[in-house]
Amino acid sequence: MGLFDEMLKDNESLFKNEIALSFDFHPKPLKFRDIEQKQMAISIRPLFQGRDGTHLLVHGKPGIGKTIAVKQVLQELDELEEDVEILPIYINCWQKNTTYKIVLEICEKIGYRLIQSKKTEELLKIIVQKLNKSNVVFAFDEIDKVEDYDFLYTFLEQIYRKTILLISNYKEWLIQLDPRIKSRLNPQLLDFKTYNDMETRGILEQRKEFAFFPGVWDNEAFELVVHKTFLQKDIRAGLHLMKTAGLISEDVASRKIKKNHVNAAIKKLDELAVKDLGLEEERQFILNIVKLNSGKKTGDLYKVYQENNGKASYKTFRRKIDDLEKGKFVSVKTIPGGDGGSTSIVTYKSVKKLTDF
Repeated sequence: MGLFDEMLKDNESLFKNEIALSFDFHPKPLKFRDIEQKQMAISIRPLFQGRDGTHLLVHGKPGIGKTIAVKQVLQELDELEEDVEILPIYINCWQKNTTYKIVLEICEKIGYRLIQSKKTEELLKIIVQKLNKSNVVFAFDEIDKVEDYDFLYTFLEQIYRKTILLISNYKEWLIQLDPRIKSRLNPQLLDFKTYNDMETRGILEQRKEFAFFPGVWDNEAFELVVHKTFLQKDIRAGLHLMKTAGLISEDVASRKIKKNHVNAAIKKLDELAVKDLGLEEERQFILNIVKLNSGKKTGDLYKVYQENNGKASYKTFRRKIDDLEKGKFVSVKTIPGGDGGSTSIVTYKSVKKLTDF
């Protein structure tokens, strides 16, 4: 064997399709979410008979396939050749977080351009009139980021044949809804469980086949990625690790992705991506709990946090509340007590984006 046989040449790559490691990439079939997708299809099915569909709150932890599963269902709807027209409309409510922004986005999706000088109410009437000519499936992703729900009330009241899919990390989002909206919505809950070890391995194997040329991964290196991803309970962590390990291997001209390359990727993930996959997510998690339970005691908020699988100690939880107060996202008011000591009341304060952390 020659000295340079194990080295990549300048025109060679380990990657067959690097895009396949993006979380927005939609592999088919989508592994281990067929039951959830079938439930979505069942909620949409009445539209094919000209009847109103049922509504779903799709909930579960970040990074477990909620958005991809919904988008694939909408894509299949869009590709159907049926006599009954069903229009799928997906909105990311983190980006479009007011009724006006959502209305403008829907106008864009249905091809209505005459929006200048028109108020929100006028555009809503136009949208309703146009959408009532067909059947509609709405998907509102990150629904808990919305600042007002006028659009939701209008669609529930005035659009005849629709299914509404609401996507959130927190099923408790329903608690703070106006009772008039909640009673009209009456959604079924669709719970996305976190992937187990076998499912995590299967998903990463599928992405590996899409993204890399055969034989470039050492088994030991890939098993380390699977293990780290399972511990994180977030497929995004595994995709980051696979991509970073592949790039590190190429940087040293290796034809194999080895365990030391994955260890280097883990170190980078821990140092550089903590905002995306750890610290920011935890603060976002806690801020959403405060938003949905504004005005409650810190101890009560911690109970909600634990009920939603929060793992931090009370001391760590309280420290993160203090960080949110320093960032002016929440206010904390201490009320002197009697024998039981003082009580802290936490109130949601700001709609500032979490990316400003």
